[in-house]
Amino acid sequence: MDTAFLTIKNLSAWYNDEKMVLSDFSLELKEHEVVGLIGLNGAGKTTFLKVLSGLLSTFRSDGIYFCGSAVNFRKQDFKLCRYTVFAEDNSFAYFTFREYLSYVCSAYGKNKTDLDLTELIQGFHFEAYTDILLKDLSTGNRKKAFLITAFVLKPELLLLDEPVNGLDFQSTEYLYQQILKYKEYGTILFSSHILESITLTSNRVFVLEYGKIRQTFEHEQINAKNIREALHDESDGEGLC
Repeated sequence: MDTAFLTIKNLSAWYNDEKMVLSDFSLELKEHEVVGLIGLNGAGKTTFLKVLSGLLSTFRSDGIYFCGSAVNFRKQDFKLCRYTVFAEDNSFAYFTFREYLSYVCSAYGKNKTDLDLTELIQGFHFEAYTDILLKDLSTGNRKKAFLITAFVLKPELLLLDEPVNGLDFQSTEYLYQQILKYKEYGTILFSSHILESITLTSNRVFVLEYGKIRQTFEHEQINAKNIREALHDESDGEGLC
């Protein structure tokens, strides 16, 4: 876990020239770890994940390195190393889950194993929904479809934006198990406003405020009290569960 995996130096990102969302944002991810991003609404969590996912081109940085080499988030070689599950995703509306999974596995050059797929479908209680159009699924079941795809693909870098949103209790517990196990395959970076999801799964936590990392917690420092105190000045804990 000491190997430099992804390094980002002094990243700034914006949607228009008058509104800078991220400013002088620097971080380093290690191999085989789980890192949580937490912050109030507008802190920049989703914007950062959009930059990493190649969906936001209005950014600049003093250097971005993946496994020691300079990288472009929008180039194919990096795209094949990461997969993103967004908080809300209405894409591929007229695909069923199985059609979408086959398409994605083909695009990533991956072979899904029946064992992994069956276990994940059962774990997320998704058996009845595999052949239903994504547009006809509930928000929670649509989220499950993308999460199952992510854990079947096993990319080196898995990005999750508010992954707990919309999930029932049992699926949330199963998601935590999958996140903890994922360190065998790669690195997870996920955003959440649910303290439980952060404290139960993360090796490190970055607290974001006004587009910058205000504080970092590691290992035994990661608890609800410390994180709430880090955000207390701005919110008194409001908006955190």
